[in-house]
Amino acid sequence: QVELVESGGGLVQAGESLTLSCAVSGRSLRSAAVGWFRQGPGAAREFVAAIRSRGTTVYATDSVKGRFTISRESAKNSVYLQMNSLKPEDTAVYYCAAGFRSDSSAYPTRSASYDHWGRGTQVTVSS
Repeated sequence: QVELVESGGGLVQAGESLTLSCAVSGRSLRSAAVGWFRQGPGAAREFVAAIRSRGTTVYATDSVKGRFTISRESAKNSVYLQMNSLKPEDTAVYYCAAGFRSDSSAYPTRSASYDHWGRGTQVTVSS
């Protein structure tokens, strides 16, 4: 059984940084696409960033590109989201998701590409 656990969220001021972690158990991430999504208050869930099984990355344009970095540590079977220059509009619950299907890496921005989700971690950015 695949399980994902996010950690690293918290309350920060605008301009500060946070690193979110997603620890995966039950299956190696070497064959998975892993994505980060977020859902702000009263908003729909949106794609943030993803890393494909081969290690290439993709980011949501405009909103996070240049500020957020996704990375994978195979030895720990974990994926990280480094978030710099945080803004109040980054406030959301952040979820990581893993997909092991061929279309997971082909379409990493789609939530339907992922079969396994964590419970989320809250990130709050004050102005």
